[in-house]
Amino acid sequence: MSSSSKSGGTGNFLAQIDNRTWTTIAIVVLSVWFVLANTASASIRFWIPTVEAPMWIVLIGTFAVGAFTGWMVKTRRG
Repeated sequence: MSSSSKSGGTGNFLAQIDNRTWTTIAIVVLSVWFVLANTASASIRFWIPTVEAPMWIVLIGTFAVGAFTGWMVKTRRG
């Protein structure tokens, strides 16, 4: 009377990951790829000063501000 499936097994690990996690992983991977592909220098003009910075710093900063803004909107909506 032995069962063909093992009880207590984890099954397929990738099938247990929900769509929200897959979307987050995809966004992070694409963002890292985009940052690594754009390594040139960039000039950023604020109203008065102009700042020169590597493009990867600009992109990571933009991603961080966007992620923070999304988190704030999510927590505000409840």
